[in-house]
Amino acid sequence: MSEQKTALVTGANKGIGYEIVGQLLAKGLRVILTARNEVAGKKAASSFQGDVQFLPMDVSDDTSIEKAAQAYGERADALDVLINNAGIYPDENVDILTIPREQLVKTFQTNTFGPLSVTRAFLPFLKKSGGARVINISSGYGQIDGLSHKVPSYCLSKLALNGITIMLDQALRPQGIAVYVMCPGWVRTEMGGANASRSVEEGADTAVWLAIDGPQHLSGKFFRDRKVIAW
Repeated sequence: MSEQKTALVTGANKGIGYEIVGQLLAKGLRVILTARNEVAGKKAASSFQGDVQFLPMDVSDDTSIEKAAQAYGERADALDVLINNAGIYPDENVDILTIPREQLVKTFQTNTFGPLSVTRAFLPFLKKSGGARVINISSGYGQIDGLSHKVPSYCLSKLALNGITIMLDQALRPQGIAVYVMCPGWVRTEMGGANASRSVEEGADTAVWLAIDGPQHLSGKFFRDRKVIAW
């Protein structure tokens, strides 16, 4: 019998991240659920049946990330799957002509620099797994033809995250680590709203598939509905 694999999911106390945790547990993985809100994170972790643990981490803060990686190292030696899900969508009542620089920076700190910093902090553990996988959660708003001037910081942060995925693939593929980026679609979550066209189960599906069955040779690609899509 193969050894149980471990996955870490950021921003997983609600929404797509929470659903990803549930689906990974159902597939038999051990899951580390992270959230910046400790109360919400512990509550979310305790709601699951299965091998799930909570780890506090604010992906916009390198000190918090480093502390989380240190704490993880006290529990385990290796990490098989990292899903960079944590994200914010703060673009109400602004557009590309009115958004303050500070808001652009804040969105990038979570949506773009967060996944990069988390991947680097947990890289020593990913290297100890045979065929580790990193999955970045992006958006159709990050596609070149999906950019909207009415959603400036979110679009630009996801566009840059797609670029980071390409660079991480270049850097980590030689080490046997696959890096993917995926769009969950418009999902009925707190972020997506009640009118969204997809269920949270549908939104989480491709990330879980990539975590377990994603083809290694398609590392560095952008996915939706288990298929490669254009940048």
